[in-house]
Amino acid sequence: MNELVFFINNVVIAGSVTGAIYAIGAIGVTLVFSIMRFAHFAHADMMTFGAFMVLILTTAFPCVGMSLGVPTAIVMLPIAMLLTACLAVGIDKAFYKPLRAHGVKPIVMVIASLGVTLILQGLIRLFAGTSGQGLYVDDRKSIFRLLPFEEVSVPIVITEPQIYLFVITLVAVIALHLFLSRSRLGKAMRAMSDNPELAQASGINTNTIVAVTWVIAGGLAAIAGTLLSLDVTFKPDLSFFLLLPIFAAAIVGGVGHPYGAVAGGFVVGFAETLAIFNWAVLLRPFRDSLPTWLDLPSNLAFVGSEYKIVVPFFILVAILVWRPTGIFKGKVI
Repeated sequence: MNELVFFINNVVIAGSVTGAIYAIGAIGVTLVFSIMRFAHFAHADMMTFGAFMVLILTTAFPCVGMSLGVPTAIVMLPIAMLLTACLAVGIDKAFYKPLRAHGVKPIVMVIASLGVTLILQGLIRLFAGTSGQGLYVDDRKSIFRLLPFEEVSVPIVITEPQIYLFVITLVAVIALHLFLSRSRLGKAMRAMSDNPELAQASGINTNTIVAVTWVIAGGLAAIAGTLLSLDVTFKPDLSFFLLLPIFAAAIVGGVGHPYGAVAGGFVVGFAETLAIFNWAVLLRPFRDSLPTWLDLPSNLAFVGSEYKIVVPFFILVAILVWRPTGIFKGKVI
C-alpha cells in the first residue's frame, strides 16, 4: 500500500497538476490559432509575464490575502489577468495587426511572434533578474497529508496551491465552454474559426473577435503561469520549460479545438510524469519472487527528470506523423 500511495503522489497528483497547467496554456494557443491562423510562440512568455505581475503585486501588498484567508497571490490574480490581457491586446495592435493589414503569410506572423518572445523574455529578465522567487511572501504554503489506510505509513500529500489549481482550472474550462456555446460573442468566435471570410460577410466584427480572443488568451496565460509559480516558484525563464509542452498539448488535442487542448494537456502531463516515474518502487513488493539473476535497479525510469522535456517533443513528432489532426480532429498545421 505504501508503494500505491507513492504512485498516487508522484503520478496521479503530479500528473494532474502538470496536465492542468498545460491544458490552460494550450487553450490560449489553440484559440489564437483558430481565429488568427498562426502559432503564437510568445504565449509562454505571456504566462511568465502574468506570474511576474502577481509577484510584483504580492510583494507590494503582502498582507491582503491574510485578511481574506487565502494566499495574496490568488487575490492579485484577477488584476494580473487584466494586465496580461491588456499586454496581449497591445502586442496584437503593435505587431500583428499591421502584418494582417498587409496580408502577410502565416509564417511571417510566426516569425514576428518569435521576435515578440525575445522582447518579452528580455524585459522580464531585465526587471525580474535571473533567480527564482516564491509567490508566498508573508503567508505560508499549507500542505495537507492524508492517511487513507491504517497500515500505510506514507501519506497522500497535496498542497494548497494544487487545490486552487484544480478548482480554478475546472471553473475556467466550464466558463469557457459556456461562453463559446451560449454567448453571442462565443458563437461569433466559432463562426470566425470555421470560415473567417463568411463570418465577415455575415456582419461579424472581426476586430472585436480578435480583441476578445487576445483577452481570453491573456487571462488564461496569467492563470497558468501564476498557479504553476505558486505551486513551485517563479522563474524568469519559465517560458523555456512551458513552450514545447503547451504546443504539444494543443497539437495532440487538435489544433484549433479548445476541448482538445484540455485533453491534450492532460495527455502530455501524464506522459511526462509516467516517463520520469521510478517504476522500481512498484516492483519492490515482488522483489523476492523475481528470478535470482534479475537484479532490480534502484531507479527504473524511462528517462531522467532532467530529460523530461524530450517527452512532449517525442509526442509532438509522433502526433504530427501519425495523426496531424489530433485527438479531436482539429485543423492541420
